Amino acid sequence: MIEIRLHGRGGQGAVTSAELIAVAAIHQGLYAQAFPSFGPERRGAPVQAFARISNTYIRTRERIYHPDVILVLDPSLPKLVKVTDGLKEGGVAILNSHHSEEEVRKMLGGYQGKLALVDATKIALEELGVPITNTTMLGALVKAIDLIEINYLEEAVRARFGKLADKNIKALRRAMEETQIYG
Repeated sequence: MIEIRLHGRGGQGAVTSAELIAVAAIHQGLYAQAFPSFGPERRGAPVQAFARISNTYIRTRERIYHPDVILVLDPSLPKLVKVTDGLKEGGVAILNSHHSEEEVRKMLGGYQGKLALVDATKIALEELGVPITNTTMLGALVKAIDLIEINYLEEAVRARFGKLADKNIKALRRAMEETQIYG
């Protein structure tokens, strides 16, 4: 089973991203679940969402404390939240950042594991016209881990976004190309 914890801010689409991951995995023939974790937070407050993907039925329903992957949608969050808390040894940290690998590792408290970086905010602004990075970061996820096939993810985006799907898919594909992987 692969467990993914998404970090974002209210209104940025972390919950939607988790749902898209799960839908794509299910269409791919896997078992999946997605769920948010937030209370009365207002728009802009830090939120988490979770996704699990497995070849077998998933029995657990609890939040994910020790993810295999973290996906950070907002570049300011590593300064406010310890996003790598509980990340399993051998896990992957995927971040929206325009900073260098060294700067990001320092922001993450000296994190030494596998790291994937993409300036998703820039891509989202250029492709979508808004700084909402959820679908853009899914492109980084596809590149960083060999789990979800792009065609299933695109299918999920088309079903969710309708007329806006093409722009979102363009941003997703561009992020896939521009993501840099270290470690």
